[in-house]
Amino acid sequence: MPLLTDHVLFIDGEALIIDKPAGLPVDAPRDGSMSLENHLSSLTFGFQRWPLPVHRLDRDTSGCLLLARNPKAHKRFAGAFEAGTVTKRYIAVVGGVPEEEEGTIALSLKKVSSPSQGWRMIAAKAGKPAVTHWRKLAARDGRALIAFTPETGRTHQIRVHAEHGLGFGISGDPVYGDGAGPMLLHSRFISVPRGGKPPAEATAPLPATFLAAGFGPEMLDDAGL
Repeated sequence: MPLLTDHVLFIDGEALIIDKPAGLPVDAPRDGSMSLENHLSSLTFGFQRWPLPVHRLDRDTSGCLLLARNPKAHKRFAGAFEAGTVTKRYIAVVGGVPEEEEGTIALSLKKVSSPSQGWRMIAAKAGKPAVTHWRKLAARDGRALIAFTPETGRTHQIRVHAEHGLGFGISGDPVYGDGAGPMLLHSRFISVPRGGKPPAEATAPLPATFLAAGFGPEMLDDAGL
């Protein structure tokens, strides 16, 4: 696993945004394997306190992850996420090409579990409301590059909305997609408002896995992303 000090996208006295590598869980796994927690001591940059993550990205999702450098900032940033004032943009490759160019997916999500399959999220009227806007950026070899802008922050929201809302799971998704190869879901951009100060924001570069799948950064440049 690379040093996360090489993955810093933004830093000031309150906030730290890193480009989290795919494969690194934010929360410590039960099996004791490596997680973000093992790297926090190296991300102090002169402070005594370790920075703490304000939100979560799935283990196999790469890209922008916000950490707070002090407790007051953590509380303020967490409040921004709860209030829905944080702007987040993801990009993903899905296993098909939607006919429409853009749209909005509004499907409530609910967590279910079984002894044989473990837990997963499903679309259910009895679940928590979840809304995701999407836009098709490019298509190649029967797959599409999609920009997702979630209004809400439910667990696995984009992954389930891609499967049930678009009708195509994210390429490589082991739960909701084909599970073939790396999962092509990336947190491209985050912007967190901070009152009278400039927002804490960053854009994470496109991972090599997207390039290997035939989707290059020029496709994002053409779309203004």
